[in-house]
Amino acid sequence: MFRPKVPSMPQPTGLVTPPAVVEPTTVIQQPQTAAPTPVVAPVPARPTVQLTPGAVIALVGSGTAVVLVVGAVLVSMLLAVAITAASVAVCALVVRSLIASEGKRR
Repeated sequence: MFRPKVPSMPQPTGLVTPPAVVEPTTVIQQPQTAAPTPVVAPVPARPTVQLTPGAVIALVGSGTAVVLVVGAVLVSMLLAVAITAASVAVCALVVRSLIASEGKRR
């Protein structure tokens, strides 16, 4: 039941048709014509970016918001690491105290 059965490849029986005959075809080449030269349009000068006072205020405001959000995230991560370190230190002190008091009782 759990043993795989490898299928055997039976030999073809009956009439086998011969492969189809491929006849070569002739290739007719078209006379080549010269490609027309493309007309080059003059490249327009790149437009300069003009900042209005409102756009400058918006950029400064969005930059300030990004800095404040990133700063808040980094400070909260630092605070989480500090709280974790403090709790691990308190746990280590408690375990050390328990081990020391266990030795004094005997």
